Amino acid sequence: MATTPGPLTSWPWQKLGSFKYVVLAPWVAHSIYSFVTKDPKDRDLTNLLILPYLLWRLVHHQAWITLARHQTAKSKHRILDKGIEFEQVDRERNWDDLILLNGILFYMANLILNESKNLPMWRTDGVVLSFLLHMGPVEFLYYWLHRALHHHFLYSRYHSHHHSSIVTEPITAVVHPFAEHIAYFALFSIPMVVTLFNGTASIASLLLYITYVDFMNNLGHCNFEVVPKWIFDIFPFVKYLMYTPSFHSLHHTQFRTNFSLFMPLYDYMYGTMDISSDKLYETSLKGRPETLNVVHLTHPTTLESLYHLRPVIASLASGPYAPKWYLWMLRPVTYLSMLLTWIFGSTFTIERNVFDDELKMQTWAIPRFSFHYFLSWHKDAINRLIEKAILDAEQRGVKVLSLGLLNQGEELNKNGELYLQKHPNLKVRIVDGSGLAVGVVLNSIPQGTKQVLLRGRTTKTAIAISRVLCQRGIQVAMIDKNQFDRLKLRLPTELWSNLFLSTNYNYKNWLPRRVMSAWRVAGIVHALEGWDEHECGDTVLDVDKVWTASLRHGFLPVARA
Repeated sequence: MATTPGPLTSWPWQKLGSFKYVVLAPWVAHSIYSFVTKDPKDRDLTNLLILPYLLWRLVHHQAWITLARHQTAKSKHRILDKGIEFEQVDRERNWDDLILLNGILFYMANLILNESKNLPMWRTDGVVLSFLLHMGPVEFLYYWLHRALHHHFLYSRYHSHHHSSIVTEPITAVVHPFAEHIAYFALFSIPMVVTLFNGTASIASLLLYITYVDFMNNLGHCNFEVVPKWIFDIFPFVKYLMYTPSFHSLHHTQFRTNFSLFMPLYDYMYGTMDISSDKLYETSLKGRPETLNVVHLTHPTTLESLYHLRPVIASLASGPYAPKWYLWMLRPVTYLSMLLTWIFGSTFTIERNVFDDELKMQTWAIPRFSFHYFLSWHKDAINRLIEKAILDAEQRGVKVLSLGLLNQGEELNKNGELYLQKHPNLKVRIVDGSGLAVGVVLNSIPQGTKQVLLRGRTTKTAIAISRVLCQRGIQVAMIDKNQFDRLKLRLPTELWSNLFLSTNYNYKNWLPRRVMSAWRVAGIVHALEGWDEHECGDTVLDVDKVWTASLRHGFLPVARA
């Protein structure tokens, strides 16, 4: 929201929430009905193609989101080396409102203007004219509109909403108050309206022009440099016609420079070109040498959890996992992705974090879902993927690699000891986080607790927790008979009296915002403390030492955070 919201700041369908797409339903229904019921010679193909065009824009924007988030997690070409907070994610959640607005306006224009009906598929003169009109009137008018929006009156009421995002993402490009989008649409409609009325418009010219606008908007708001230098070396004049992500990033950090839309020409003409533009471009393109300190190795859980990964659907990735009915419609994509990663996949980077401006961390994901870990015939393939990730981390100079829960199973790899046996001279320290997990559980149980439910498999962490609890006289309940019997065999017989089976429990399995698993935190603390030992196999680090170190570095259990 702008600092002092002005009229028409909110979108008309804001209160509809996730049901906002119903505003398009009457238009889509009318379009399909008209096409089906009319005589073939009277059908308007232009009207029918509006919906596919809107879907294409959604896919195009989503592709940029995925590319940008993947690259900023692993690329050394980041422009601003800062993270993105949840507040920005929430503010930019409505990036698709622009597509709804454009859809309604296109349907209305098609209904009112006879010139927009039954357009040809292609006209070269219309395509050329569209881009000439963009280079002239659109870019020129946008430059002065943009400068006006930075006047304190309009800035505080409208444009400050967009500039709340210092570190930009592709979708930042289209996150503006409703009134601003009306003004932008009026500008971008100039090439479309002119070509419609002079009879040179075509379906291709409209699609190519809006796709160009989306492409350049997304490109300019990436937080990594992607435009190769050879373009400017071979064609020096292009620097006046095409901006770069670093060029526009300066506008978000300096505010009073680099106002142009996509063509820096107007900043050169009117003296608002930031003098550090070329230097930042070259620095970002060259990249910064970076030492990676900690890697956390995880994996997707359910099939739908694929869409909750940070590079995929931004709004889902920003919150705890919850089943969404509409994800069933994407099942073909889900199964195809699973198949491709199964055949060709390798570990991929999904997140990057910096702790205390010093510790560089990445989260890598094994391209396997939870159910794969319980299929014996996947065991060797998963182990090879984990082993390769460890060796990759070793080669990159990583200090600590922490294993997510299923990546450290006793049946899978002897709690990680398998990799030490195969590579005894590893410099990267493998941490399963069992010591901290035990510490978190023991220090989170309220005083006076008489009974604790132990859910899941009988891992070494579960055994260590059960041992201490039983020694304290606290009963430990389990819900799985096989796991219960296995636990009994791993504990002294004098503690058996505090074990029992239970059939009543509540299930919860996803972490809320700003909460990390003990396994991930353990790797961070291990690196911060500079501990030299591995924590895998049968080894459990001193629980009190790990717990105290975690508190010292500001990590608290959820109940106390």
